[in-house]
Amino acid sequence: MQRITPSQPNAYTGGTLDRAGFRRGDERWMQSALEDPRSRFVLFWRGDALIEAGEVPKASLVSRPDFDAPWVFLGLQEQVPVFAADLSALDDPHALYSEAGRAFTDIRSLTSLLPADDATILATARGMLHWRAQTKFCARCGAPTAPVRGGYVLKCTSQGTEHFPRSDPAVIMLVTKGERVLLGQSHKFPIERNMYSTLAGFVEPGESLEDSVRREVFEEVGVRVGAVFYHSSQPWPFPASLMLGYHAEALTEEIVLETEEMRDARWYTREEIAHHRDLGFNLPRHDSIARRLIEDWMAQTAPD
Repeated sequence: MQRITPSQPNAYTGGTLDRAGFRRGDERWMQSALEDPRSRFVLFWRGDALIEAGEVPKASLVSRPDFDAPWVFLGLQEQVPVFAADLSALDDPHALYSEAGRAFTDIRSLTSLLPADDATILATARGMLHWRAQTKFCARCGAPTAPVRGGYVLKCTSQGTEHFPRSDPAVIMLVTKGERVLLGQSHKFPIERNMYSTLAGFVEPGESLEDSVRREVFEEVGVRVGAVFYHSSQPWPFPASLMLGYHAEALTEEIVLETEEMRDARWYTREEIAHHRDLGFNLPRHDSIARRLIEDWMAQTAPD
């Protein structure tokens, strides 16, 4: 199997944000940064980010809200401290941030349009704020947690147990055999879109990434996989996944569908992928690692 290299960075990667982890434990510096009028905040409300509309939409970076809201230090952008704040406790934040051209928006609808720096900041902010909202209480004793180290640690107020941000690793793989690829349609996909995508699944404890690829493919479609090659990764903060992309070589062809999870799965040729719209099916969105795996395979020169 010929190795396939990424043709371009995935969405939510490649930004220049300096996470400045060494600053998180410096309480004096953190308080000074919070009070610094130069510091900028990205705002979220119930999962949506405050965005400035335009030909190229971008994150709306504002001064610190003048009311109490959960916050997280994201890092430094061109030496300016950048924070995220969660306004979800407000019934409607639009009265406070209703200037023309700004709105709270699902960033997934804008991913392919956002500059890399903005996409990186927004993905980090969304993932961190979601984790903070889901970790209000200690998993060991049930006591409330309190943020420390710039919001990157939530500490049990009773026993001092520290809780750290998590990303759930998930493998996503394009399975090939000769000049065909295996794409599936999950029950999670809207049936009216008739979309076929790469297979994917979460890594289980005690499992290598390569073994996870082989297990997930066999469980979902009954195909055995041999060689597995890493392609690239993509943070996917919806809510907290890290997608690890692979190309995998099938050893068998027969599809045995796991019908509780999968609606359909099929082998497709390069020509069928190239003319998918004419054939009545759709591929994953262009900003997804699934689409990148497919397109990079399509761009590979077919063997003689």
